[in-house]
Amino acid sequence: MSASQIPPATAVPGDDVPTLLVKIFGKDRPGITAGLFDTLAAYSVDVVDIEQVVTRGRITLCALVTSPSPSQGTTGSSEGDLRATVHSWAESLNLQAEIISGRGDNRPRGTGRSHVTVLGNPLTAETAAAIAAAITASGGNIDRIFRLAKYPVTAVEFAVSGAATEALRTVLAPEAAQLGVDIAVVAAGLQRRAQRLVVMDVDSTLIQDEVIELFAAHAGCEAEVAEVTAAAMRGELDFEQSLHARVELLGGLDASVVEAVRKEVRLTPGARTLVRTLKRLGYQVGVVSGGFTQVTDALKEELGLDFASANTLEIVDGKLTGRVTGDIVDRAGKARLLREFAQQAGVPLAQTVAIGDGANDLDMLNTAGLGVAFNAKPVVREAAHTAVNVPFLDTVLYLLGITREEVEAADTHVG
Repeated sequence: MSASQIPPATAVPGDDVPTLLVKIFGKDRPGITAGLFDTLAAYSVDVVDIEQVVTRGRITLCALVTSPSPSQGTTGSSEGDLRATVHSWAESLNLQAEIISGRGDNRPRGTGRSHVTVLGNPLTAETAAAIAAAITASGGNIDRIFRLAKYPVTAVEFAVSGAATEALRTVLAPEAAQLGVDIAVVAAGLQRRAQRLVVMDVDSTLIQDEVIELFAAHAGCEAEVAEVTAAAMRGELDFEQSLHARVELLGGLDASVVEAVRKEVRLTPGARTLVRTLKRLGYQVGVVSGGFTQVTDALKEELGLDFASANTLEIVDGKLTGRVTGDIVDRAGKARLLREFAQQAGVPLAQTVAIGDGANDLDMLNTAGLGVAFNAKPVVREAAHTAVNVPFLDTVLYLLGITREEVEAADTHVG
């Protein structure tokens, strides 16, 4: 077809153009959507908008179309004929039809668009009501709601317009705490679909353990080290000083303990799924840890991570010296490494995601475009952009708009 043969684009209906909202309800089956539009095609109407939802086998199909002009159509010549034909078609399939006259397109969505993701186990009607009321009270309008997952938690997403993202987050944070659910609020836009960098803490985030405590168990000082670790994670002690004090207790251990500790490390439930799915989507994934390269390097190889950085235990003559070498990866160091990884990955900081649980993760969480506190200490939950308080690391995927069905479909296809 030559350029001169290409028909001009149909203009978007103005507010003064008559339109019809055609709504179909009933038991879903193959062919309903095709049948409706075959019926409407006889009247040469233009399609302005379509929306279809199927819930537990029941379909709700909405089509916004231009109203037929008297000269259009092959089986009829008026809006009345169209109405009668659609109702007759619907009744033949035991469906219900509703047709509403109006003018123009849908009302434009308000500015300040956000995605509000809610994780509940379970998600109760009371919780849904409270969240919807809080969104409305903040000046937001709920444009669409859909389910992201039904297990291991129920995850639903509200598309909201009319309220600034930060203001909405401020309103919903106390609701989440009171209702016992996790709520994440992120800005809508192309950046949500863009390639991203995800950087995680390791101890008690990517893995269930505190690595230094695994080493300490072999040295017979686990309780002493655990007490210092807990105080450091709560932000009560300087991390670097506490690290040196704990590592000193490991002095004299045989280097073979490294392999033993690697075997004892337990990944957090959902960790493999999270990393595997992100990698399939083209994301880059890294870890930063106040633990040790002797473990993080092995995790990098096992999971196919793009970046990994941690402290390094000094080993001399086959023994741990009780010292670490090189720069210390502490609270400030984690944020610095996030920036370095982002630069190497070619990803703006606004498109980075950081996940952590301890006080030494706070700078990293606040530096990232989205900071996720994962089963975190109270001081971290209060400061992070959002919190996840279920023991499944792959639930972070829902905060990125990735559904459980998409994850499972990708696994099936690859398998």
